[in-house]
Amino acid sequence: MEIDARDFLNSPPVKTVRFGGSVADTLAKHKQGDSSDYELLKHQLADPDIRDAQIINWLQEFRNSVTQLTKDHEQLIYTILRLPWVGRSPAVVEEYMAFLGNLVSAQTVYLCACLRMVVSHFTPSTFPSLPCPCNLSSSFSTSRFLMPILHENFPFIQKSSRTLECYVHNVLRVTVYMPSIRRDVLELIIGKMLKLDVSASRSDIEEAEENAVQNQRAEEPTEEGLFDMDEDMSADGPCRTTVMAHPVADRLDTLMAVLMAYIKDFCHVNGSLSVERTKDLYRDLLSVFDKLILPTHASCHVQYTLFYLCSFRALAEAFLDHLWKILQSPSQPAVLRQAAAGYLGSFLARAKFIPVTVRGCLDLLISWTHRYIDSQDSSGRQACCDISLHGPFYTACQAIFYTLIFRHRAMLEGNMKKGLEYLQSLNLERLVMCQLNPLKVCLPAVTSMFAAITRTYQVVFCYTIIERNNRHVLPVVRSSAGGDSVTTNTNPLDSFFPFDPYLLRRSGHLIEPLYQVWEELSDAEQLPTKTGQQGSREDEDDFLCGETPQTEGIVGMTPSSYDSSLRSPSGMGSPPIGFQRP
Repeated sequence: MEIDARDFLNSPPVKTVRFGGSVADTLAKHKQGDSSDYELLKHQLADPDIRDAQIINWLQEFRNSVTQLTKDHEQLIYTILRLPWVGRSPAVVEEYMAFLGNLVSAQTVYLCACLRMVVSHFTPSTFPSLPCPCNLSSSFSTSRFLMPILHENFPFIQKSSRTLECYVHNVLRVTVYMPSIRRDVLELIIGKMLKLDVSASRSDIEEAEENAVQNQRAEEPTEEGLFDMDEDMSADGPCRTTVMAHPVADRLDTLMAVLMAYIKDFCHVNGSLSVERTKDLYRDLLSVFDKLILPTHASCHVQYTLFYLCSFRALAEAFLDHLWKILQSPSQPAVLRQAAAGYLGSFLARAKFIPVTVRGCLDLLISWTHRYIDSQDSSGRQACCDISLHGPFYTACQAIFYTLIFRHRAMLEGNMKKGLEYLQSLNLERLVMCQLNPLKVCLPAVTSMFAAITRTYQVVFCYTIIERNNRHVLPVVRSSAGGDSVTTNTNPLDSFFPFDPYLLRRSGHLIEPLYQVWEELSDAEQLPTKTGQQGSREDEDDFLCGETPQTEGIVGMTPSSYDSSLRSPSGMGSPPIGFQRP
């Protein structure tokens, strides 16, 4: 092979010179008290200009001497662990990982140090070709030591999007080879993502995006830049990019894209959906949902990981069944039952991939609320708007109203007569006319829209009750933190719709085809002007936008942060006989 003269002159000489004896001889001499070659060996290993051939040669010798590398040689091992092996030739990486595997098999005392060293490279500079730490040992409880290290090395959420992306990507790669830690890894990642999510409110993200668009419009394009601007124009505004204007939202968007890409890749093998792998991931993700996502109030996007996964196969029905069981179970804390109702209604309304399932779920919800009313009527006590007792009932009613608002057209189209017969069979009139008065407690935007739609199709007339509620501000009993009952005139039902419009750009393309957007009401369905509600909103995707009341929130609703302690205010309020699926 000919070498160009210029390359020869500009290239440093290949370092093949090695001083001292073999590793085995050096260790033997060190044991006898002669440490000269031992110190020389450590010095050569620490050389920043060390060549690939030298590393491979030494590692092969170290592999043959691993039984002698006891804790007495800790400093030598730490020097080897600092070798610049990442980013070198595949031969170096392969030999290095083989050495680590032999080392921890023979000397388990170094397992944590080796794991910590590998995990420390889960950052952008070493992102492209990093091997999995599961290669370190197949015979020891690596996962038990690995998870604390993954926790310790997780970058601060204030770090750059790229840093977080690389770390999360590499951690998820570990689960492919070590399925035993998949649930723990998902819990770690989603816990960090929830902290980002609750730090970036929907209103803050929208404001930042709007300001960015306005600033962009204020900048006059140069003549040569006009054609570039035309190419970047979209329906969402000029020059849309994948970078979010809100820095926290941008980091969250990056992690959402990584996690959803992992979900898709894990569930598909050679382009085909693997039912068993999908079910395995669903069970793990559902466990994390119950532990972290469900109790978290004010998260806007992290829950969409489960939304996305449920679009595969028949998982949507399993998820709805899971939420239903939580809602109707008296043994569950009221805080979780109400959160489950919010998820149930929002999922039914927004998921495009469950049209057949909607009626079945509505039947369950309606039957449960009717049994709830039966239990109150049979108690002989005067029912009132006591949120501490009836919170699950009110959230179930709101889920019903919300679902019908979004799905009524699908129920009526094709066969109007049968659709109306179904709606009338729900006996919604009894629901809205009962003494518990759900129209008083549910979010005003929901009750107004529900009233307009049900009036149009003459299913139930709600305006008499709404007007009476408006004339008489009924006191709503709530429980204070100390357990005493207090009376408030504010609307206590917190507006929690977990699948409100998805705002993140980079990951949003995966959600968009699965998502049911809000469609404006027809002229016949418009709200009466006397309610003070507008029938349409310019540039608004959701009829709920701007309708969230500034209240103290409902007692028993989801806490203000994902790691808040859960406390069940009361187990009362459930029908004595559980409704079973027919």
